[in-house]
Amino acid sequence: MTDGHADDDATPEVDRTPPAGSPVHRTLVADDHPIVRQGIAALLATTDDFVVVGQASDGHEAVALAESLEPDLIVMDLRMPGLDGVEATEAVLARRPSTRVVVLTTYESDDSILRAIEVGASGYLLKASPEDELLAGLRAVAAGQVALAPTMAARLVGRARTGGEPAPRVSPLSPRETEVLALVSEGCSNREIGRRLFVGEATVKTHLLHVFEKLSVNDRTRAVTLALELGHLPRG
Repeated sequence: MTDGHADDDATPEVDRTPPAGSPVHRTLVADDHPIVRQGIAALLATTDDFVVVGQASDGHEAVALAESLEPDLIVMDLRMPGLDGVEATEAVLARRPSTRVVVLTTYESDDSILRAIEVGASGYLLKASPEDELLAGLRAVAAGQVALAPTMAARLVGRARTGGEPAPRVSPLSPRETEVLALVSEGCSNREIGRRLFVGEATVKTHLLHVFEKLSVNDRTRAVTLALELGHLPRG
């Protein structure tokens, strides 16, 4: 017999069942991180309405594979070496305008959203999205609709209401996490950060793990770089 509380806490299964009569969408996944590419491909492999026909590790390869494989849908990373996701999207759609492109990224700056939409992307979703939300967005785009992550849609509405000025960005980091990351940006070790903030080294490590999780990164350098890009840390 199961405990009633365990049932309440159980994580709901992701709905991978497509709408009745859905066609199978030939999909190309483009991302410079192999783990991300493989994760997206593995998720799509659990569905009946997506088949991954190829994977690209950069923008140039994405353009070449789009030409040779003729996918219906491309899941495109925003930040890639050589040719970024927006430039690759523009190049693909110039050759094959019927292709549907979803930009999938960690970033949500107003300018990058607008750039992607301006060149013809049909969706802009966050990598941190729950699997069911991600699949729903991909299915919407494959069906000819436009899909924006809810936080991005809200930011664009806010920008429109302020006459085109970017909506104020709210940092996901707590004040203490921001303080710790600022000291990391100054080159401080965990031990030195602990001394300066009067906390233990283990506490510093915990704060950094929270920062990594919130920014979807896995090292100190990337955390600082991304926080600076997103305006979560002041530039020196």
